Order: sequence, then structure tokens, then C-alpha cells
Amino acid sequence: MADLPERFASERFFTPLDELEIEDFPGFSGRRSKAALTLSLLWGVTIVLHLVSWGTLLVLGLTAILSTHALRILLTRPVLPPAPLPATDHPVAHSASEVEAWETWPYVSLLVAAKNEETVIEPLVTALCQLDYPACRYEVWIVDDHSTDGTARRLQALRDRYPQLRVLRRSAGASGGKSGALNQVWPDTKGDIIGVFDADARVPKDLLRHVVPMFDQPDVGAVQVQKAIVNRAKNLWTRGQQAEMALDSYFQQQRISLGGIGELRGNGQFVRRTALAQCGGWNEETITDDLDLTLRLHFGGWEIQFLLHPAVGEEGVERPLGLWHQRNRWAEGGYQRYLDYWRLIAQHRLAPSKTFDMAAFWMIQYGLPTVALPDFVMALLRHRLPLFLPVSSLALTLSMVGMFCGLRRTRQQSIWVSGLQTLWGNLYMLHWLLVIATMTMRLSVRPKRLRWVKTTHLGNEDDIQVDLP
Repeated sequence: MADLPERFASERFFTPLDELEIEDFPGFSGRRSKAALTLSLLWGVTIVLHLVSWGTLLVLGLTAILSTHALRILLTRPVLPPAPLPATDHPVAHSASEVEAWETWPYVSLLVAAKNEETVIEPLVTALCQLDYPACRYEVWIVDDHSTDGTARRLQALRDRYPQLRVLRRSAGASGGKSGALNQVWPDTKGDIIGVFDADARVPKDLLRHVVPMFDQPDVGAVQVQKAIVNRAKNLWTRGQQAEMALDSYFQQQRISLGGIGELRGNGQFVRRTALAQCGGWNEETITDDLDLTLRLHFGGWEIQFLLHPAVGEEGVERPLGLWHQRNRWAEGGYQRYLDYWRLIAQHRLAPSKTFDMAAFWMIQYGLPTVALPDFVMALLRHRLPLFLPVSSLALTLSMVGMFCGLRRTRQQSIWVSGLQTLWGNLYMLHWLLVIATMTMRLSVRPKRLRWVKTTHLGNEDDIQVDLP
């Protein structure tokens, strides 16, 4: 597999990222003022629409546009993945011709940023070092971000056991959190493709054989693998998170097939080395480096594909307070990228289909929860239904259909089981309304100090079979 040809790069429809003056556009220091301005505009427009006679017609028109896009997403057919590479992990001795053929396989570097992960680091490293991919064609890098538990001791023992394992320990004063850890190590890697996992990841043995062929298309800059909750049977919270992951997987596939935005997640992301270099690595000025890199890749003209099977497992948060903190971090990072890159989006640096898709999902994910409070208050004062009720009904319908189809697609369950999980999953998803609404207000008044806030991993072993056929 070759990197992106020079001819193709020169014929791009998009300006190369290094010519976008990317450092001038994000304006990281102005996030609070931009968040406050956005919040004021959304609330002000909502109040005005309640007071003018044509407000209802405008909302109905918006609903019609969003419904058309939603219908196209639901009706499109997902892109089928390419055939996986042949298996290499079998008891028969490999012939000289097989070994020689492996030399043409892309070299892969797998990275993990770990901080105080002694409960999960050993099974992760063991899985990564025993993948069904030629050991001579991939390497594993663990960045120990100055762990204070037994992580370093366990990594030392593992390094003696696995020759392809590399360990880098960061100093106590190292900055940048997870992004800083990844940036410190990736220039020293050899991979044509760079994969990133969380420390609690459960990695299927045949994952690389399925992921690597997706990079045969020269415009694919990254691939995101489906995420599955390994402790989904623990309680209602983890079951809700599994339904949420199924919903996310479904819309990832459908949006990409329609020419919309494919997105990276923190766990199970694979990036082409040339694309990552063009983006300047991971952004250390954001709390969700995966979502930030998503936009940078699209600005550079790269496509992001999605792999449904096999899935990468991760631990779901088992307690409400931990879930609240994690979702607030995700919500703030997702919202942050629009504040950082709004000028590039407004200047049409994306294809029209991607810009429209991004705007539509921003309206549902962030706009609708943000205007819910003033919409409800004005509805009470004027003794009428909320103005954005049609859009809310569309969002609920889209969530119900997408979650049901996603559960059927990822879990391969019966209709009745998927239906019951869809009902609970959508009830569980209501927490996002409160998360988004409070986050947009908090971001407008309180400065954010960037730091690595990690989810505690328990190393649970219940229900770890995530590599569905």
C-alpha cells in the first residue's frame, strides 16, 4: 500500500491544511467569549421567534429541511468493507513465500497513553502483542504518563516478554495530557498506519486484518472502529451506554455513506501517517483530541471510514456521577471544536454535503438542547406549546429508529429484545439534554483549564465477547 500519490494530492478539491493558517483560526483563548455570544444568539433568536407571527412557520420549514436529510440518512445503504487480509496465526509453519509477501503489508504502530492503569494494562498489552498480523509488520508503544501506581512495574515485565513492545515513560512535568503523550511518541514510530487505543480496550485478534485494507483507498485518512461496552450486563447505566454506542455506530455508517462527516473516537482510531503529519499531530489545546482531529482531517480533504465488525471493547461507566463527568467532558470537547474552527467551516473548506451534514447534526445535538430552556419558559408565559416541539419530535424519532437499527446491526438480536433496549436507551439518552444545556451555560461564564481527566478503569471481565461475526 502506498501513501497518497502526489498527483492525487495536487488535484485535491480542498486547500492543503498547511496553507489554511490553522494556528490563526482556532482562537483557543477566546472560547469563553465565543461560547457566550453563541448562547446569547440562540436564546435571543428563540425569544424573538416566539414573539413574531412567522416564528412557527420558520421552525416548520427548518423541521422539513432536517426531516429530508434524516430520511436520506435512514434510507442510504452502508458501504461494505473490503475483504480482510488472510490469516497469519495458524499452526502450520509459514513458507518463505508467505514471509516475503508480508513485507508488502503496511507497517502499523499501535499507541496507548496510560496513566495509573495497573488494573488493565497487562491484558491490553498481551492482546496487542498477540494479534493475527505478522509480528514483523507492527509495533506496540505504551506511553506511561508518569503513573504513580504499579503500571511501570507491570510494563517492565511485559517488555521482557514481548519484543515488539516499546515503553516510554513521561516525566512528572510533561504537559498536554493524552494528546501530549501521543505527540511525544508518534514521530518515533515506524508505522504507515497509526492506531490509538484506550488502556481499557479489548482488542479482537483479527482487528488489523480488517482495518488495514480500508486504507487501500488513497483518500482515506482515518478509520474508526465500532466501540462496544464489555460490561454492558452490569446495570442499567451500562446497558444504556451499549445502546448509545449502537446508535453512534449506525449514524456513523449512514452519514459516511451519504457523503457526510465520519468522526473519530478516542478508542479504536486508526490514522494514516501522512494525514496525521499534515494535521500536525494531536491538538494539545483541546479536551477531546479525537473530535478535533476529525475536523482537521476533513479540512485537509481526507475521508474517515468506519468499521463495524469486529468491534473494540471498552468499559462502560457504572455509576451516575462518573457518567455525568465523562459526558460533560465529551460534550464540551464536541462543542469546543465548532468554536475553534467556525471560520474554516464558514469559509466552505468542507464539501457542501459535509457542511450541511455537520450543520444538521449540530442543530440536533447542541442547538436543540441549548434553546430548550428559553423555549419552555416562553411557552409557559404565552400559554402555548414549545416552538421547537416539531424539531424535538424529529430528534426523538431519529434516535428511536437509529438506535433500533443500530442494535439490530451491531448486536444481531431479536426484534423484541432490540425494541426493549431501544426504549430504555432513549430514556437513558435524555441525560444529554441536561448535559448540553448546562455545559453551554458553564462554558460561557467559566474559563476552562485543560488537564487530563481520565475515567477509572476497573478491569471487569464480565461479558467481554465483542468481536461479533
